Amino acid sequence: MNQQNQITNQNSNIGFAPADDEIDLRELFGAIWAGKWLIIAITTVFAIGGVAFALSQPNTYKAEVVLTPASQDGKSGLAGMAGQLGGLASLAGINIGGGGGDGKAIALATLQSRKFLNAFITKHQLLVPLIASQEWNQATGELILDAELYDASAQQWIREVKAPKSVVPSDWEAYKHFKEEILSVNEAKDTGLVTLEITHFSPLIAQQWATMLVADLNLWMKNKSLTETQRNIDYLNQQLEKTAITGMQTVFYQLIEEQTKNLMLAEVESEFSFKTIDPAVVPEEKSDPKRALICVLATFLGGLLGIMIVVVRFAMRKEK
Repeated sequence: MNQQNQITNQNSNIGFAPADDEIDLRELFGAIWAGKWLIIAITTVFAIGGVAFALSQPNTYKAEVVLTPASQDGKSGLAGMAGQLGGLASLAGINIGGGGGDGKAIALATLQSRKFLNAFITKHQLLVPLIASQEWNQATGELILDAELYDASAQQWIREVKAPKSVVPSDWEAYKHFKEEILSVNEAKDTGLVTLEITHFSPLIAQQWATMLVADLNLWMKNKSLTETQRNIDYLNQQLEKTAITGMQTVFYQLIEEQTKNLMLAEVESEFSFKTIDPAVVPEEKSDPKRALICVLATFLGGLLGIMIVVVRFAMRKEK
């Protein structure tokens, strides 16, 4: 009996009695209910702030272009020739390019490169609508510029910046803004299709830039390929003049013939790297901001903050 009483006393002392610092859930819910007006007030303030913030954000529009890699089929460019005459080119000591997959990767890398994007911005004079645009007037269809950044009447930059930035945006600043805020490139791994997206305040500008970007990329890659092919032809002609071996002369003639054929076909190919499956159209619906989502999140955060304040106050009072 004494042993049983000792065991019973030990069990009663091991964690069955509630500790003094534990919070009763009934008291906690009671405290939350007592502070309901504070919670409602904070939630209301956050909800109003969320609505005001959502309404202050300008609409942005997104134009999309769906592309597929241009099929060379061994007839244009350097991709098809690489498979047919790779061995002969190796004997001649030249590199005539990789396959279609490599060409696609190079084209996508070029699309997002600083050199290409800066050339694109400079060629089409996009610096002002890129950096200084603030909003789009749907009624007039005009782009509204930020008066603190650019003086439209004097056509000069007036923004205030700190060193090392300059008043006129640099190529690096324009490139970063275009790549991070404007351009988006997504590649579907299963189909190989590439979706190019341009986001801007103006739906007209978004559609125009998306179309021009694809055209300029194809032209850029085409000129690069033509330059490389012409350089290979010049090199082969030089080697042909140096050798008197009949077998090597035959190899050089075959390579020159194929290079010349591909040069001629590439000159008439407009969609050199990518063919357009679905061209860009002027978007009629905004892509951002998600105003309803902003309002819901602001209201939720306000309610959560209000509950946290009430709980903290209750815990502090209980501790005292």
